[in-house]
Amino acid sequence: MEQEMVLKKEKSMSTNFKQILAKLTPSIKKDGIMKSLKNTGITLLSILLFLGLWHMGSKALYNKEADYKIEKALTERGEEAAAAERACIESGDSSCQPNTLPSPSQVWASLKSLVADHHVISADKAAFAEKMAATNEKMIAAGKDPIVYTGRASFIDIVLTSIKTVFAGFLLALLIAVPIGIIIGLSPSLRSAFNWFIQIFKPVSPVVWYLLVFMIVKTLYIGDSSDNAFVISFISVGFCAMWATLVNTAMGVASVDKDYINVAKVLKLGTFQKVFKVILPSSLPLIFTGLRITLSVAWMVLIAIELLAQSQGLGLFVWEEFQNGANDSNAKIIVAMFVIGIIGFLLDRLMLAVQNMVSFNKNEMA
Repeated sequence: MEQEMVLKKEKSMSTNFKQILAKLTPSIKKDGIMKSLKNTGITLLSILLFLGLWHMGSKALYNKEADYKIEKALTERGEEAAAAERACIESGDSSCQPNTLPSPSQVWASLKSLVADHHVISADKAAFAEKMAATNEKMIAAGKDPIVYTGRASFIDIVLTSIKTVFAGFLLALLIAVPIGIIIGLSPSLRSAFNWFIQIFKPVSPVVWYLLVFMIVKTLYIGDSSDNAFVISFISVGFCAMWATLVNTAMGVASVDKDYINVAKVLKLGTFQKVFKVILPSSLPLIFTGLRITLSVAWMVLIAIELLAQSQGLGLFVWEEFQNGANDSNAKIIVAMFVIGIIGFLLDRLMLAVQNMVSFNKNEMA
């Protein structure tokens, strides 16, 4: 009898809990939706505020330069020339427009023109490939190199070249830094011996790394007429960006829990087994932190290195547009700036996703 009463009481409590949970669930869902909407609203508001400030700033700079041009015409050539200069500016004629910070609408127009230009160039490439298909087949059959399209690259092609370069440099940095970091991390003596090397070369400028790599690659490729700008670019990027991975790998290996090492000794694991089954899994969080920093640094230094190496990437694109000085050059530079920032953010998210997939320590850092 007593047991039945206890069971009834537990059943009643369970029913009451389910009723309370059923009442709270819509409220929890509603709170979650409201919080999400609030965050989205704040983000959209901040974007609108940014665009508004940008528009006002560009307008103020436009007016300032326009007034200067009119005043200069008045001072040097008289009232008639000043009036003509004012009329030309107000007409929107590109020959006399102030060349200053572009507005958001101008940047958007430049982005659309770059995308449209990509479609035109892609059509030209397809037509060229179709035209040369039969000839190239004969040349390949004869053991000769096929004729390739040598026209100008589109903006999308330029972006893809930069992404290819940064991943090649990142892979080089990984292949150099992780093995050396493991070796140094395993030995306190080696850490002390190589510390000076790391501390001296870690802060070296990307420009200096480029010059060093250029000296070496130029000699190795002596007598070769092929374009080695890509090789110079990705090696320079790798050397410049590898230090964070090297230091973090050494630190991660050196800080592995001694109990794990003792267990490896008890199990009589060999050196390679100990490294791959004990040390590396324990060091992954710090290694991936270094890799994320390396990829971010690689993407940042890439622009300067591409400019110096004359590699067909975003760095050279930005510099050529700056040198060009056309009416829409400034807007194209701003487009490139946004593309560089967005790709940098996506690369960091990609590294974080990979880290969360392979590491037991799920990093929830933003």
